Amino acid sequence: MEYNIKNAYCKRVWDEVSQRYADQGHFLQAVGLVLETISPVVDKMPELEKNAVLERFVEPERIIMFRVPWTDDKGKNHINRGFRVQFNSAIGPYKGGLRFSPEVNLDVLKFLGFEQVLKNSLTTLPMGGGKGGSDFDPHGKSDAEVMRFCQSFMTELYRHIGADTDVPAGDKGVGGREVAYMFGQYKRITNQFTGVLTGKGLEFGGSLIRPEATGYGLIYFAENMLKKIGTDFTGKVCLVSGDGNVAQYATQKLISLGAKVVTLSDSTGYIYDPEGIDQKKLDYVMKFRGKHEKIDEYVKKFPKAKFHKGAKPWGEKADCAFPCATQDEIYLDDAKVMVKNGIKLVAEGANMPTRAEAIEFLQKNKVMFAPGKASNAGGVAVSGLEMSQNSERLSWTSEEVDAKLKQIMTNIHDGAYAASKKYATEGDYVAGANIVGFVKVANAMVAQGLV
Repeated sequence: MEYNIKNAYCKRVWDEVSQRYADQGHFLQAVGLVLETISPVVDKMPELEKNAVLERFVEPERIIMFRVPWTDDKGKNHINRGFRVQFNSAIGPYKGGLRFSPEVNLDVLKFLGFEQVLKNSLTTLPMGGGKGGSDFDPHGKSDAEVMRFCQSFMTELYRHIGADTDVPAGDKGVGGREVAYMFGQYKRITNQFTGVLTGKGLEFGGSLIRPEATGYGLIYFAENMLKKIGTDFTGKVCLVSGDGNVAQYATQKLISLGAKVVTLSDSTGYIYDPEGIDQKKLDYVMKFRGKHEKIDEYVKKFPKAKFHKGAKPWGEKADCAFPCATQDEIYLDDAKVMVKNGIKLVAEGANMPTRAEAIEFLQKNKVMFAPGKASNAGGVAVSGLEMSQNSERLSWTSEEVDAKLKQIMTNIHDGAYAASKKYATEGDYVAGANIVGFVKVANAMVAQGLV
């Protein structure tokens, strides 16, 4: 993918980083899109080149790699790789999830960490950006095996994190069980009860609304997008991919706002329910998903729905689409079908699920598009609120947290929209979000000197 990077400084940095990391495609897509869209504001900030801000902005402050030895239930020893990419701490402690999945490598984690810097900046909360994890696959493992792995992982990671240094959270493959095991091991080693992890259980410092936050926040953001064109979700047909927390709670919020959700998916395919997924059906999804069963369970209970094996839901006719599964869900061919079938809004619930060429095509065809760093920032926003509650030894009600989440997502939307109007094309949320997130971090980096 060629990027239209007009600013000479941005172009020079892009040429350098694209040569240095030619084998890291996900990371380069994230960097290329940002450098392309921030060019107009870099033109107005000559102090950035003098202070080598962009060169520092695209390089992590620190990358930690380590081995993770663990023993399965049969006594066999295994070795996995562990990582923590501490990308940027200019505006606060590193903050970002831990991902346990076979696809985890430095390319994936660097792209996620880079995006996290901008996403956290957009929340307006004092959080830097980082990401980490392991190529360990928790699926099919017993609770005892997962516990032993998490304890071994934290036995090394603990020395690199802290409530005022780096605060990890969950991500793909890391839910409440894994966070609890890691928190317990951190407490055991350090003899400290601190807010060093977010996504904890309510009994030991977790926040209400955290499981719902990314999905709810996604729909709050999209709701603001629709308000800009004088409409709402009432009667809108929506495609949702994924069947995890983000997809489930995005669906729940869409239902409450009068939308009709007709799809959910997993790695095996997608289900299409022409009657729509109501709360009763969603409750059933949550039940079998909690047992790690596949999405085709849905059609066994609701036979009017159809399961499409090995396919993605983007070929169905609808008004709005919400990719909530993982990166690289929507390619150019998918985008062409979506436009043909009447999609008018795409908002990312996952991290970078839409390829750059697909984003370009959607925008050229007047599809409203929200990038994940803005639209899925609700999860890390409530993680930030969890950090605040831990620091103050407080516990806010669901209503209090939800109200704060909704306001944060409204602020992110309004800031991105205003920046797009000032520096790019009005309504270009990709450019707007990148500019707002970048300027705050860049100003902090200039102020703090060459560090």
